[in-house]
Amino acid sequence: MRVALIGAGPSCAPHLQSLMELAPAVELAWVAARTPQRLAALQLPALTRTTTQLSDVLNDTSVRAVLVVTPPHTHLDIATQLARAGKHVLVEKPLDVSLARAQQLVDVCDHQGVKLAVMLQHRMRDASLAAARLVAGGTLGTLTSTATSVRWWRPQSYYDQPGRGTLARDGGGVLMTQAIHTLDLLLQLTGLPAEVTALATTSPVHQMECEDTVTAVLRYANGAVGSIDATTAAYPGYPERIALNFTGGTATLEAGELTVMPLDGPLTRAGERQATGSGANLMAFDHGPHRAVIEDFVSAIRTGAQPGVSGRSALAVQRLIDAMMASQGRPVSPG
Repeated sequence: MRVALIGAGPSCAPHLQSLMELAPAVELAWVAARTPQRLAALQLPALTRTTTQLSDVLNDTSVRAVLVVTPPHTHLDIATQLARAGKHVLVEKPLDVSLARAQQLVDVCDHQGVKLAVMLQHRMRDASLAAARLVAGGTLGTLTSTATSVRWWRPQSYYDQPGRGTLARDGGGVLMTQAIHTLDLLLQLTGLPAEVTALATTSPVHQMECEDTVTAVLRYANGAVGSIDATTAAYPGYPERIALNFTGGTATLEAGELTVMPLDGPLTRAGERQATGSGANLMAFDHGPHRAVIEDFVSAIRTGAQPGVSGRSALAVQRLIDAMMASQGRPVSPG
């Protein structure tokens, strides 16, 4: 399958590495970027063509799918053009900078009959898949509480980059750019809470438009409660963590490893601990889950199935983030 990649910033690296490892089943036909300088800095397969014009990708009828790794505020416009050209689309998270624009993106891909996937790769970790099977099986009983922690670190130089941490370019701060992965995974395991009460602020650590610190309390329909602690002001950066407490034991996901402790059985583990980009080196993570998302996306195109990380499923985490930012201390329903 011939595919193209739009965007040549630092975040394209795990996508490129994944595509190269998926050859020859997947052929990288084009890479497009805003400037020739960015393209010249990439190491690409010999037959890959480069361009600064999106039209070159749109007009190549042999390209069936496109990975969009550009700033969030560009996703709706680029994906709309691709969908109208009949090309399946995988976008880097988030879908776009607002829930309304994200919904438009999902709708246009549905209307054009193309697949839409999102790079929320935490779902594809071995530990995450094992946790999903565990929850679906119900062996630990009824959910009673959750605790989610994303205590990361970003230096001020990160936010000094043009557009970083702004509503116009990123759609938000720590929630939309960093914690979104962990929050998305939480929702795959628990579903949306019925109610969220949150406080968001920008700490003295950073000079930026959007939030770098958020604390929230969740209430689920079955009476379970939960907490969320998200920040990019926790030096030097700590592994993200989701703790799920059930009537029959606990399941904890931390840094790519699942630990299960049932009341009436032995401790078990799945996955393995790994770097997650929680500190100043934001690209310090394994690209394996990226490859798994892309491989699943390509398989969905070939078989007609829905991608495992579909655009429609990714709307849930943006609903939660919207509710958290709207709350400011009062209960809000993210439904």
